[in-house]
Amino acid sequence: MSSTDDDRRTLSRWDVISLIVGIVVGTVIFKSPSLVFASGGGAWPTLGWWLLGGTISLAGAFCYAELAAMHPRSGGDYEYLRQAFGSGAGLQFTWAQLLAVLTGSVGSMAFAFADYAVSFFGIDPRQTVAIAIGSIIALTLCNALGMVVGKQVQNLLSAGKFAGLLAITAIGLCGPEWRSLSLDVPRPTESNPGLALILIMYAFSGWSHAGYVASEVRDPTRNLPRALLMGIALVTGLYLVVNLALVVALGYDGVTASSAPAADAVARVAGPAAGRLVALLVMVSALGAMNGTILTGARLFAELGADYRLLNWFGKRDRRFGSPLRALLIQGAITLLMVLGVGTQAGRDGFDRLLKSTGFRTIPWDRFGGGFDTLFSVTAPLYWVFALATVLSLFVLRARTAIEPGRFRTPGFPWTPLVFCAAALYMLYASITYAGSLALVSLFPVLSALLIQLLSRRSSASTDRPSRCPRSGQRLSLRE
Repeated sequence: MSSTDDDRRTLSRWDVISLIVGIVVGTVIFKSPSLVFASGGGAWPTLGWWLLGGTISLAGAFCYAELAAMHPRSGGDYEYLRQAFGSGAGLQFTWAQLLAVLTGSVGSMAFAFADYAVSFFGIDPRQTVAIAIGSIIALTLCNALGMVVGKQVQNLLSAGKFAGLLAITAIGLCGPEWRSLSLDVPRPTESNPGLALILIMYAFSGWSHAGYVASEVRDPTRNLPRALLMGIALVTGLYLVVNLALVVALGYDGVTASSAPAADAVARVAGPAAGRLVALLVMVSALGAMNGTILTGARLFAELGADYRLLNWFGKRDRRFGSPLRALLIQGAITLLMVLGVGTQAGRDGFDRLLKSTGFRTIPWDRFGGGFDTLFSVTAPLYWVFALATVLSLFVLRARTAIEPGRFRTPGFPWTPLVFCAAALYMLYASITYAGSLALVSLFPVLSALLIQLLSRRSSASTDRPSRCPRSGQRLSLRE
């Protein structure tokens, strides 16, 4: 391993946990509990669904932890899919992240931050788009200054988010509605556990990003698996106590009727002024999710650039700060285009005019709640296809790779990965059913990735492609 590789390993186990918490705990926990409780069939059953979501995520994290220990090169799913199923599978995953999934997540969080900033500071709502764009540019520039700056910003935002949610929990548990937890509370006549699980699994998404930065983690074969498992356990516990506090503060009926349950819970127990501060916490939470996704996503795209000559521009790092500057710029540019094209009415109208001119039907934006919600509905099938494929890659790579003594192994194999695969199949079915014919739009990243694969010529292992030490997984330059 070169000295350059040593210098890049700046992330400790707690830094990775901070990334996981920062990315996973976005704004969903502040908005979705009302619909989850309404669909869950009662207070205790709904808490059980949250626990099930954490358990499923933990099963997936066990599998990813073994994959990370087996192949500790940055790229996460990209690397595992490439090793198991060939370069095309890795390209398909990464291209979908760049064109829709990951960049769409950043854009959505930027709008959430801007919406709450407008409300909290009393800004003219017409400035919402400008604030969203400014937040994307600011965080991209922070990460351009290198991993040290990026992780410090992430640690600060994650600590603020965690402390704020613990404060909401402490305040909520002082509420008067403990009777809502009684098992004899009547359940809603129309519960929908399937919808509850879909929303919960969405709230848990993002923990797999830890693998994108594997080559910058100290002792990745040990720290990555532990960070994944500790991060998921921490998020699961946090979600459970926050939801418990909301029920105690507002009561079951109060939670299901609230459009902003966290703010309403704090306002009821501690007063309207305290409730207003929840908007500030949502802003911090959105920024934390954005920064973590920008930081990890750029490393993912840089790995793709290192492997494809046609995309080599992506893989160049800044000489002074060591950051994947060009990947950051491309990622930021696509996100900004999404903000303007999908997140604004003018942009959506432009899409519809384009579709009409080519003979296609317009997109039913209102059916899915607006621009970015529509985008997520369209790309959710892709997300679950790749999550399923990544866990299936564990079976393939186990058959090919000798098990080293002391290396992390998935407990309960093969049943643990099979549990996650079953859940992923259900989520894939549910997401396709929900999106309907719009799911076909997700074929665009697939087809464009195939075109790139045809146009590009894979770098040869002896010149452009670093090899790996078969035992430790460290990258070794053959030109040294």
